[in-house]
Amino acid sequence: MEQKTFDPDGVGVATGTYFGLPFAPEESALVLISAPWDVTVSYGAGTAYAPDAIIEASTQLDFHDPLAPGAWRQGIATADVDYTLLELSQRLRSDAERVIDHLEGGGSLDDDYVVRKVRRVNEGSRTLNANIEAQAAGWLDAGKIVGLVGGDHSTPYGLIRALGSRHASFGILHIDAHCDLREAYEGFEYSHASIMYNVLRDIPQVSRLVQVAVRDFSATEAALAASSERVETFDDLSLSEDRFRGETWDAQCREIVGRLPEEVYVSFDIDGLTFENCPHTGTPVCGGLSFNEAVWLLDTLARSGRRIIGFDIVEVTPSPEGRIDAITGARMLWKLCGLTLKSNNQLNQK
Repeated sequence: MEQKTFDPDGVGVATGTYFGLPFAPEESALVLISAPWDVTVSYGAGTAYAPDAIIEASTQLDFHDPLAPGAWRQGIATADVDYTLLELSQRLRSDAERVIDHLEGGGSLDDDYVVRKVRRVNEGSRTLNANIEAQAAGWLDAGKIVGLVGGDHSTPYGLIRALGSRHASFGILHIDAHCDLREAYEGFEYSHASIMYNVLRDIPQVSRLVQVAVRDFSATEAALAASSERVETFDDLSLSEDRFRGETWDAQCREIVGRLPEEVYVSFDIDGLTFENCPHTGTPVCGGLSFNEAVWLLDTLARSGRRIIGFDIVEVTPSPEGRIDAITGARMLWKLCGLTLKSNNQLNQK
């Protein structure tokens, strides 16, 4: 569909792109890359199919966003999806499942039965990371902002690494039910539960990691977060306690954003939201943010004058039993796109 025939107030058209928008990547300010991958998920699988499901659901939303009116006109484009990643994910998932079942049955990572399987998964994960980093690098070097649609939470590593090679220092706003600070969880070096551990280990340009709504984590993760000068934790219970005592969410958002530097990457795990928003996500946890609370936090970030340099949305798990997960993912993706463009446009106008 050409831009001149595109009607933003008309019926959504399924063009195989996010939101059915008619923009080519070369002419767009923001390019969305996809990561159909869920090899290391440790409970519920299926998030590898999220990119296609979100594309399908995204044509049902309307384009006017009062928080970022007209921002989409700067161009939001869909990079070609590399389905070889999905094929590799499907092959390696069976190996990962056997490892997980073995461990949950009391087995050890040192047992011959799983050693080769773990090695294959780790090698495949490095292939994924290199693929995403190369995709991201190409678009970043072309002057584009890059967002990633997962896939599980291991998938943004390559994008964050590419940003680390191009920015001297930036922070991460991490919305999630989990801290994801586990080292090589279940033997998988690039586990979905290890993304932020790996980022802190490998990408020194990340000067601050601000975690919001986390509520399910190990003692080791809590100790790492407490001991690191780079990590700020706004866990779900502490946020709730302060609200029970009268503090407003607006004030809390301003405090959260105040801990971040001028350039910020947003990593949005859908399980940071409450159950009704993502009933089929892989590792659901009671509590969390409402959809509007999360949007208010993102808008507070954009209004603060900080620049969002990239983002991901991950762990959306489509289900044949209902479309709410894909719908939530599509609409949060729309907010992330609009507010990211808004934050960059404000910077350009200064």
